[in-house]
Amino acid sequence: MKVVFVGPSLPDAKFHAGDDLVVRPPACQGDVMQALEDGATAIGLIDGQFEFVAPVWHKELLFALSEGKAVYGAASMGALRAAECAAYGMIGIGKIFDAYISGQRIDDADVALVHSPAELGYFAMTVPLVNVDATLAEAVAIGLLSDEEEARLSKAARALFFKDRTWKKMAATAELEWARVDPIIKAAQVNQKRLDAIALMDEMRATDCLNQPQQEWQFNATPLWRKLYS
Repeated sequence: MKVVFVGPSLPDAKFHAGDDLVVRPPACQGDVMQALEDGATAIGLIDGQFEFVAPVWHKELLFALSEGKAVYGAASMGALRAAECAAYGMIGIGKIFDAYISGQRIDDADVALVHSPAELGYFAMTVPLVNVDATLAEAVAIGLLSDEEEARLSKAARALFFKDRTWKKMAATAELEWARVDPIIKAAQVNQKRLDAIALMDEMRATDCLNQPQQEWQFNATPLWRKLYS
């Protein structure tokens, strides 16, 4: 059983999962361990909870790896954890992971956004910085946005808290007319989180996750770990 934790990065994840992947909501601490207990042979981490609950613990990802399970990460919290655990065998997928593992990105908030609950389809109400950057780059590449306008919007995006970061507020902060910015964004919009999430699911569906290489490190079961999962 291959389990993928996903939500706002790919609201229609079940369509992409087919019969090969089991889709579960964004993960918080303990969810990976529960998936392993349920028989997961591979874990895909895309979205995770972080504000009102404890986020996915690195230790549970390392435990999964130590047990010979394939663990993938992409797009959002998955990209962060994959970059942090790459040295231990976690597999990162996509451009967002590449940016974190290379040091091009260092801020966790670059992937953060506000969204509706699952019952309302994980509708995005703000724009994560990774999607802002991808969209602005595309707008410049196809000649819809000047370098100077791109720089002003990029600076504005970084000045806004992730809960306030909408295209309209970015335009206002950059002192650009919304009537000009709106059609450009619609024409050049790139949802990099979605693209990377799909890439992770495609990789997991196509890969035999049962034949994982032996890890060259040993899992350290700390006192807290033993207390929680003895």
